[in-house]
Amino acid sequence: MTGKVYLIGAGCGSYDLITLRGLRLLEKCSCVIYDALIDERLLAYAPENAELICVGKRSGHHSASQEDINALLIEKALGGATVARLKGGDPFVFGRGGEEITELQKHGIAYTVVPGITSSVAAAELAGIPVTYRRVSRSFHVITGHTADGSNDIEKYARLGGTLVFLMGLSHAKDIASGLLGGGMGELTPAAIVSNGGTPRQSAVRTTLGELAETAADCEAPAVIVVGETAAFDFSPTFKLPLSGCSVSVTGTKKFTCKLAALLEAEGADVYPYAHVKISPRGHIPPPSGYSCIVLTSVNGAELFIEHLRRERIDIRTLAHLRFAAVGSATAAALENAGIYADIVPEVFTVAELGKTIAANIRNDEKVLILRAENGSPELTDILSRNGVSFDDVKIYDTVAESKAMPESVDTDYIIFGSSFGVRSFFESSALSPDTTVACIGTKTAETAEKYTNNRILTAPVHTAQGVVTAIKEDILK
Repeated sequence: MTGKVYLIGAGCGSYDLITLRGLRLLEKCSCVIYDALIDERLLAYAPENAELICVGKRSGHHSASQEDINALLIEKALGGATVARLKGGDPFVFGRGGEEITELQKHGIAYTVVPGITSSVAAAELAGIPVTYRRVSRSFHVITGHTADGSNDIEKYARLGGTLVFLMGLSHAKDIASGLLGGGMGELTPAAIVSNGGTPRQSAVRTTLGELAETAADCEAPAVIVVGETAAFDFSPTFKLPLSGCSVSVTGTKKFTCKLAALLEAEGADVYPYAHVKISPRGHIPPPSGYSCIVLTSVNGAELFIEHLRRERIDIRTLAHLRFAAVGSATAAALENAGIYADIVPEVFTVAELGKTIAANIRNDEKVLILRAENGSPELTDILSRNGVSFDDVKIYDTVAESKAMPESVDTDYIIFGSSFGVRSFFESSALSPDTTVACIGTKTAETAEKYTNNRILTAPVHTAQGVVTAIKEDILK
């Protein structure tokens, strides 16, 4: 059965500039063919089993020809795949989307196009430059910088009026400037160069047409060149969230990284989630009869227990004789989603404090069922044993490291770890910049981090996702 192709504009720069429609289609694909200039955080929204293929297309580093890309689209679609062709900016603004569609039409392959936010408008806008302004510029013209390559046509654009926006033109800045000057534009005409538009590395330099070539020599590609009176405006944002300009890497399970990413992005941080920890269920959960208390040491354990109740069709009313102990507020909240309210939650959210709190609330004739990970800390059972508490320690899941989900190195301002396992698996496969602060949820996690790095370590006083976000905010304000 023949598949289909979604040509999706990924937008300009950061991943959150994609449209909702584009994101929803990306979540349905089985194959992603993407350009080098997209924000790779978008790939996390593809299904876990989707095939990911980078086709390059970065200036000066063409890893795949357009003909090769066309052939790849046809091969995957004819093989039955639902293909997301993820393109930087907009597919039809120098994105060669039309060429790809022409090839799809030749082979009778179904397709749809999702517009994207083009850098021809967005890069300038995010730098505070409007491409139109009443009584100053009534039009704007988008021109490929390659026009200046061995061509004298650039002079004609000087007579268009309005704002001129050149894409992919940084290496041709000298030809662009000389052509526009030769066409009659003045040397003092305002100009600007916006590099890495829409990303945390965005920078904008304002200059004049006469000095454009000299200015371009110090700018970084990819860049957009803006020429015209509106380039003199500066409407840069004046409102900033507490973590604006702060970059944070988040490690852990997909659910954990998504939760933290949402909290951090709401505060203005630029977040890089790395879901390098997978939860692998294992073993049998014993019947609750014979126990007086069920102990859960993580959100993962609580969710697996709830899934077990639903799968086995166990009515929570049959658990009325049980008390539940949860290591912290997040684990307790996971139980509450199923209508189960934790009876025992320590004031300090650590396994050690959980053990002490259980020992203070359980009689010697009672028995406790602990449901947790295979690599759970022995500290809990040591404390219970010393206090004469009878228990069964059942391992209901493994935590598994996914090295392919890890970057070779991280150089963000902060990196967050939520578990000792996460720390160990990260440092076994990745490097960390000495300037990155390690933020840990929990003292045990911080102690593990100290064994692997000499970087500065920040431990959240409150051992929750919100707690570590608050700790980073307070750290920045110091």
